[in-house]
Amino acid sequence: MKPDGCLYETLRLLASMPFLDRLEMAAVSGWSRAAVYEAVRELEDEGLAAPVPHATDFTPLTARYHLTAEGVRRLAREGAVSLDDLLRFRPVSLQWRAVMLKRLDAVAMAYRLASAVSEVAHLTWFQWYRALPLDAAIELSDGRTVAVARWGRTQDRTAFSKRMRRVLEGPFPGGVLMIVSDDVRLRHARRLLSGAPVPVFLAVESDAAAAGPDDSIWSLLASGEAVDLRTAIQKIRPGSDLPEEPPLSRVSLPWDMPTGGPGDDLPDHALPAILKSAEKRALDLLSDWPWITLKNLADLLNVSESRASQVVSGLEDFRVVARLASGSRARLVLTDRGLAVLAHRDRASLAIAKKRWSLEPSDLDAPLDWRNLSGSRSKQLLRNVEHTGGVHAFIAALAEQSRALEWEIAQLDPPHRASRYFRHEGSLRSVQPDAFGVLRRGRAVCPFFLESERRAVRPATMESRIAPYLRYYSTRRPADDHGQRPAVLVVFHDDLAATRFLRVAREETDRTGVTLPLWVSHRGLMERAGPLGPAWLTPDEYEPTHAAPARP
Repeated sequence: MKPDGCLYETLRLLASMPFLDRLEMAAVSGWSRAAVYEAVRELEDEGLAAPVPHATDFTPLTARYHLTAEGVRRLAREGAVSLDDLLRFRPVSLQWRAVMLKRLDAVAMAYRLASAVSEVAHLTWFQWYRALPLDAAIELSDGRTVAVARWGRTQDRTAFSKRMRRVLEGPFPGGVLMIVSDDVRLRHARRLLSGAPVPVFLAVESDAAAAGPDDSIWSLLASGEAVDLRTAIQKIRPGSDLPEEPPLSRVSLPWDMPTGGPGDDLPDHALPAILKSAEKRALDLLSDWPWITLKNLADLLNVSESRASQVVSGLEDFRVVARLASGSRARLVLTDRGLAVLAHRDRASLAIAKKRWSLEPSDLDAPLDWRNLSGSRSKQLLRNVEHTGGVHAFIAALAEQSRALEWEIAQLDPPHRASRYFRHEGSLRSVQPDAFGVLRRGRAVCPFFLESERRAVRPATMESRIAPYLRYYSTRRPADDHGQRPAVLVVFHDDLAATRFLRVAREETDRTGVTLPLWVSHRGLMERAGPLGPAWLTPDEYEPTHAAPARP
């Protein structure tokens, strides 16, 4: 196809799939790259389309294109459709653009997936949803349809469960491609969707971003079988239906995209297109580990402290991060604006995020300390800042030492994602660790729970700390949740408390008959050997050794 002949078709494509980059346009349209590049250049020259920069951890820096107001008018004229209908029924209005920009990281992931699907089957239609439980839907040339859904890292299990219940109410597409943030959530999503009447395929987001159509990274819901995208598309059922969403009631032509730097008054929805990938990664880490120090953040980012300070300074200028004094140290935390950026990206409730994590003072006239924070969980972490700092120090040391020993931290979850709920003797129970992680080296995969203890010094308190794990490990859930039984790592402040806990643990495991993969350490051993060194004791061995997640 000649470039001049695909100008109108490129306008139509960007009206259905705004913020495609040029390689994605070529993939989903079937046109040559040269034709697409030339058409986009002409659209830019005529002021009909404009680019925005975008990058994430999973997608490299690229230019994503959207229609300008003049581009929307031109499409309406050449397509013989009213401007009002175009604004109402296509995602090209100012209001739709704000929605898309807020979710731009997730939008890029959906387009990456659509590009991979296009290598297997020709796409004839792509539909975005604003408020329905599904994120998007794709229609194939043979009439079959496949829906796309994403479970972002900041949306909690309760909210996602409600979304999936709505999916199971129908109508049903021919199949669902679901992207989740990690393996634990993949298994949880499998349980939630166990009654789905159509094929559902699940993949971890990092795998889906890098995989081609012949990589077996998709897990079939019914059997857990790993299949490639080509096989998944073959299993999509015919005769399916897609949910319909009413159009926006109020629409207007899009304005010019806001541009500028940290000092400018940018709208919140512009930030996902302006923040760099390193800044977004820092936002995610600060969402996971509020009140972390700059040094610990630098270790998690795998950069120098001066480089981490540069990243944080940029985020402070955008007013998404605050650096506040706590005792003798400065600690980092997300502002409400930073919470909004992540909540909108992951379709999480901003109201709930603020209720839990807001930095805003409950009393504007009182000094800012833990008593005056409105965010309940942020308040709790700051109130116990020494304990919070101990957890941060452990995970930072783990990140630094794992790189030296060529271990990969495949997953590292904060307390609000590390909890596990299960049934035990007819009652709903839980374990609430300080962190959960997965280490990987070659074929070795080692999950673990972390407990950092400062106050469990009496035998009765120690028994209450170990009891939830004894209940959890007396069931099949540890293996069901993680594919194998995770290690339980407990770190005490001093060696005397660690020794007492080992004795209590041995008594309790003997009493209950539950085998617990327990390793215990204390601050002195941690400082000498590190989390992956010979710093751990067991109820049967009081000589320091490597824990299961770190054995050479």
